[in-house]
Amino acid sequence: MQVLNAVQAQRGHLFCWVPVALAIGIGAYFAWPAEPGGLLLGGLGAVAALCLALVRWGPEETGPIAGALALIALGTLLAAGRAHLVGAPVLDYRFYGAVQGRVVALDRSISDAPRLTLDRVWIEGMAADRTPARIRVSLHGEPAEPVPGTVVLLTTHLSPPPAPSEPGGFDFRRRAWFDRIGGVGYTRVPMVVWAPPEPGSAALWVYRARLSLSRAIRDAMPGDEGAFAAAILTGDRSAIARAPLQDLRDSNLAHLLAISGLHMGLLTGTVFAALRFLVALIPWLALRVSGKKLAAVGALAGGAVYLVLSGASVATERAFIMVAVMFCAVLLDRRAITLRAVALAATLILVIAPESLTQPGFQMSFAATTALVAVFGALRRWPDRWRAPRVLQPVVAVLASSAVAGAATAPFAAAHFNQVAQYGLMANLLTVPLMGLMVIPAALVAVLLAPFGLAWMPLEVMRWGIAWILKVAHVVAGLDGSVWPVMQPMAPVVPLLALGALFVILWQGRARFAGLIPAALAFVLWAMTERPALLIAESGGLMGVLTDAGRVMTKPKGEGFTARSWLENDGDRAMQDAAFQRPGLSGSKGSLKTMVSGAAFTLVSGRGWAEKLPQACAEGWVILPRVLEDPAPAGCAILDRKALEKTGAIAVYDTPDGPEFVHAKPAGGGRLWSQ
Repeated sequence: MQVLNAVQAQRGHLFCWVPVALAIGIGAYFAWPAEPGGLLLGGLGAVAALCLALVRWGPEETGPIAGALALIALGTLLAAGRAHLVGAPVLDYRFYGAVQGRVVALDRSISDAPRLTLDRVWIEGMAADRTPARIRVSLHGEPAEPVPGTVVLLTTHLSPPPAPSEPGGFDFRRRAWFDRIGGVGYTRVPMVVWAPPEPGSAALWVYRARLSLSRAIRDAMPGDEGAFAAAILTGDRSAIARAPLQDLRDSNLAHLLAISGLHMGLLTGTVFAALRFLVALIPWLALRVSGKKLAAVGALAGGAVYLVLSGASVATERAFIMVAVMFCAVLLDRRAITLRAVALAATLILVIAPESLTQPGFQMSFAATTALVAVFGALRRWPDRWRAPRVLQPVVAVLASSAVAGAATAPFAAAHFNQVAQYGLMANLLTVPLMGLMVIPAALVAVLLAPFGLAWMPLEVMRWGIAWILKVAHVVAGLDGSVWPVMQPMAPVVPLLALGALFVILWQGRARFAGLIPAALAFVLWAMTERPALLIAESGGLMGVLTDAGRVMTKPKGEGFTARSWLENDGDRAMQDAAFQRPGLSGSKGSLKTMVSGAAFTLVSGRGWAEKLPQACAEGWVILPRVLEDPAPAGCAILDRKALEKTGAIAVYDTPDGPEFVHAKPAGGGRLWSQ
């Protein structure tokens, strides 16, 4: 009864819990170890219907709890429905041969090679019903980058989207499933343009406009400053050099490159303020129209144009939905910046794309926005005697917003990217105000003056601001201890942290501080996270052994992505070649051995591997980066390439009862994207 009374006391504030309940249901779907069957989904549908009936016709005091249960069930159904709706064929073997497709997106791979996403795919010798809807191909040694809509012919290596590099690691297969990408690969052969884009294509016109704008910016503003400006205005990051990009990451300023909430908010806010000022300058117009509503319409239009010209990435779409909700509130004479507006934006995004919940961009955007709205809402209620003098309030607001946003996003950034920028707050305080006061306004003025040939003046102002940002990033990244590596947390940490923080912010009354308990538990679990004593790559060609000096790699190069992922998840910033030099392995080249819980694990490779196999088998487990065609020696515990393709990467934990094995690919496939 006390619980019902406590919930009843939240009347008037319950809408903010709608996206939280939906998120719990969506998170439950993604955390489920196996794909929910029709019987379970049907049961959830019945639960949702029953709970909604209780909301409508049941006792008033049970309505909020019944509504929350209905939303949780609906969240799971939404995620399951979306996963089945986007389903498309996925390659189940490696392929080399001719491929044809239409270019729908261009970006850069982790090795900085041009990368194409193709639809309308044709693969030589493959039936149409088994052909992926989309594939992604990196162009190695191919300088040309075709425009979207071009039909190209390639000779390429393709493989299924890779499984996690370790159990519990980032699962690219899930991301690829929701992007409908059924194969990834590369080509070293020049591609052939089979057909030009279809005439009159809107996508082609937009791409050409983006490309022209990006080139014009870089021509007017050469160097790293121009590359930065092109990235924040058109989404084209192809010209950014590796050194300044790494500086931005290490100083926690990489978010300034991603066209997300900050840029969309600054741009639409600048347009809104400028239009209100212009309307106020014309008395006749100001007396006949609502300057605030006219400015809101103009800001929405400006945001829509920015969305299209910047490439309409997922982060930009999410940011546009957030500002659209706020400006629609202005048009409806409602307060624009409230927790209800943030909740409505989050609800819309979760309904449209439930998979967004698992992405760091969604988590960090709403963590920052929710914290900022809550903190500044609380500051509005402070007595006047506690407030800073009016002349200092803008400075205090900038300092407070940077501190709050940084504190709110830091745990999520650390969990996803395995590092904390020690001086990130300082770097943001020195640069973010400049983005709002100089860089973005100068960009808008440049757009207005471009038809008159005067864009060079605001672009020069913009260059000064960007040069300062890059300088701050370089100096901060070079400070001793600028980056603090962080171990990957166990799975419950991020949900517990988010739910605890949301309870503190959204719950009304002193009981809100109970949310500190799950938040504190999250940090305790994070500190208790245990890393595997041994990691074995799916290829069988790499092992990583955890020692007091850090993880030791069995080779200095090769399978670099896997090695880097293991080290980053350990909270280790060492490079693969340095990790190879660490002590901790016995044996010789081609037969490297380690011990876990009293059991030996030997990686046998290179020439003469067959002669080394009997001795390795006699000592314990054998890892073999090839398919063993002949029968293994009697009693030999062997993990060859064929066995590892079934299990995926393996983590081995040191326990009192002997080595414990955890597989990246659960038996039976597990989920839609891993079958």
